[in-house]
Amino acid sequence: MTERRIILEMGTGNDLYGEDYTKAACRAVHDALHHSSIVLFKSLGIDHREMRVQVTIGVQEPERVDAAVVAAELPRGRAEVSVVHGGLNVHDPVQETTHVVATAAIAALLPLEDGAWRLCDADA
Repeated sequence: MTERRIILEMGTGNDLYGEDYTKAACRAVHDALHHSSIVLFKSLGIDHREMRVQVTIGVQEPERVDAAVVAAELPRGRAEVSVVHGGLNVHDPVQETTHVVATAAIAALLPLEDGAWRLCDADA
């Protein structure tokens, strides 16, 4: 069996006043998750625990993200979270605050038998 990516979603999140990188990352994950509805598990009788979920979070200060907290935000599958340099910090010198913007890419992967699935013509 070969593991194949079946879904890729992206999202953004922010924390405007607390400089909380984990909060911004969790909001980015929620944004990405709210762009999809994964009905194939119920439709095809696949246990969602077979799915591996790779989450990549981009922020300006990766060491300030608690990856375990971000992983806990995922409702399905086995989560793996990596945090990399990315995202955006927007500094407001007048208010002396930094707005943190995080990005998230969430890939869902399933082990699939080679040749078990194929695309077919809708008229077939």
